[in-house]
Amino acid sequence: MTDEPLTTGAPTAGDDDGSAAFIALRPRLLGIAYRLLGSMWDAEDVVADAMVRWLRTDRSQVREPAAFLTTVVSRLALDQLRSARVTRETYTGPWLPEPVIADDALDPLDSLVKRDTLSLATLRLMEQLTPPERAVFVLREAFDVPYAQIAEILDVSESNARQLLHRAQTRLGERHRRTEANQAQAAELLERLLWAAGEGELKDLEELLAADVVSYNDGGGKVRAAPYPVVGRTKILAFIRGLLRRFGPSPYVRLIEINGEPAAMFSVGGQDSVVTVEVRDGKIVSIFTVLNPDKLSYLYRQTGGPTGPGPG
Repeated sequence: MTDEPLTTGAPTAGDDDGSAAFIALRPRLLGIAYRLLGSMWDAEDVVADAMVRWLRTDRSQVREPAAFLTTVVSRLALDQLRSARVTRETYTGPWLPEPVIADDALDPLDSLVKRDTLSLATLRLMEQLTPPERAVFVLREAFDVPYAQIAEILDVSESNARQLLHRAQTRLGERHRRTEANQAQAAELLERLLWAAGEGELKDLEELLAADVVSYNDGGGKVRAAPYPVVGRTKILAFIRGLLRRFGPSPYVRLIEINGEPAAMFSVGGQDSVVTVEVRDGKIVSIFTVLNPDKLSYLYRQTGGPTGPGPG
C-alpha cells in the first residue's frame, strides 16, 4: 500500500487554517472509521490523526478535500484494523462492536443502506472479511465512493476493487440486508422480548424467537457472560430462565436507539448491558448483548449513563 497522499509543502497561508473544511467533513470521516473498526474510541483517534496530517498539508495542492481525507482516514483505519484483528483472535467470548448513538456528529443515516452498514449485526458479520474486502464494502455500500478512488486507497486495480466488493457481498450473503419492515418489527419485538423476560412469561417469549435464533453475549472476559454463542430457541429460553431465577428482573430498562436501530439498556445481576435484536420474517433471529464495560463507556458518554439523561 502506498503512503497517504500528503504533500510536504507548508500549509496554505491565510486566515483559514483548514479546520473549517475538516470539521464539515468530520461526520463522514467518523462514519468511515467506525464502520471499519467497530470502535468509536479508535475511530476518533484515527480522525484526530487525520486532522493533524490535514493541517500540516499544503492544501493548495488538494483539489478535492473530501476525496483526499477519505483516502487518509481509510488508510489509517485499515492499518489499525490489521492490528486489531490479531487482538480479536484471542478475545474472550463472542466479539461485538461498541454500541453508539448514531447522531449527526457521527454520520447522518439518511438511507436504509447506511443504517444497515452501521448495525451491530452487519458490523459483526464484517469481521469475516479481510481488511481490503471490508474497506471496499464500507466505502462503496455506505458512501458510494467511486471504484477508481477505492482502487487508489487500496493500491489495487479498479477491476480488483470490483472483485473485492463481489467477494465481500458473497461472504456476507443476504444476512446484512434489512428491509423497512424488519426495522419496524425490530422495535416491537424488542419491547415484547423485554416485557416477556421481565415478567417471566417464557411462553410469550418462545413465540417471538425463531427456532434457530442465536444469542451473542459480549463480556470480553471483564464480566460474567456466556462464553460462546447460545444457539437455538430451547437453549436461549433455558439461559434466560436461569438468569431470572438467579438475579430476578432488571431494576431498570431504558429504550434507546443505537447504531441506527432500536435497543435497550438494562441491568442483570448488577451488570449493565445493551441489547438489540435482528429480525427476519417476523421472528427474532439474533440477540446481541454488550456487557463489556469498556465497550459501553462511549455510549455512557453520549447518554449520561444507564439511567441518566441523554445529551441535551
